[in-house]
Amino acid sequence: MPDTDRTAVLFPGQGSQTDDMRDMAEDVRPDLVALARDVVGEDPFDRVDDATRFQQPAIFCASVAGFDMLDVTPAAAAGHSLGEFGALAAAGAIDVEDALRLVALRGSVMDAAAQEAPPGGMLAVLKGKPGQAETIARAADVVVANDNAPGQVVLSGPVEALDAAAAAAEREGLRAMRLPVSGSFHSPAMEPATDQLRAALRDVEVRRPRFPVLSSIFARPFGHVRLELALALTHPVRWRQTLHALRDAGIDRFVETGPGKVVTGLVRRTLSDVEAFAVEPEGARA
Repeated sequence: MPDTDRTAVLFPGQGSQTDDMRDMAEDVRPDLVALARDVVGEDPFDRVDDATRFQQPAIFCASVAGFDMLDVTPAAAAGHSLGEFGALAAAGAIDVEDALRLVALRGSVMDAAAQEAPPGGMLAVLKGKPGQAETIARAADVVVANDNAPGQVVLSGPVEALDAAAAAAEREGLRAMRLPVSGSFHSPAMEPATDQLRAALRDVEVRRPRFPVLSSIFARPFGHVRLELALALTHPVRWRQTLHALRDAGIDRFVETGPGKVVTGLVRRTLSDVEAFAVEPEGARA
């Protein structure tokens, strides 16, 4: 295992589910899988492709299981949106059971907000130069939801406005790809979801983390955990900037806890001089 003094552990976000993530979660953290069934009301792994409220707790369970497989204390951690809950739980800032309950609530209120708002979605704009996707977003009256890596920016907003943004991107020779999500996440459309999450966060004990956990909306260590987790519903994920902040702090090895290898790919696209790999059930490197 890499030198923990220079290693950061990364927790993936929504959309990173894999077919084998249930096996990893049940093998390593059957207690969390059982709790997920209780708080969701059914098995979230059975319906992981159906809705946000199932996908988020399932990915959380698998990610925590992946971290437990590492059996290390890293120098730092970060999570991509949803992944922040796993990172904070791994660092001991929030009890893992409390974090799972918050994640289940988060997925539920985000689903509800998406259903109550006008039809919305998210659009990945690929292969653009710096600032190009942001210009397209302003012209189409949508927002930047994720700055994931060089040439990979995700926009969020109403369906018709995203169609206009996609057409503009293609006119400029970029690739535009709609994401399979049910709402305008990381945008003002999620504001109705924040009140319930804030209320639940007030009842959760927050402690000093065992290692720094960076906020993916501010690209710096969490300062006010409850406030920043709630703000993340309506603010963009600055993942590219978060990776640079970790690298600037001396991190040169990045381990993704799983499921999947999405975050590992973003690290490799963003930072050319670091090592990045993903935890797999057999412990192999990606």
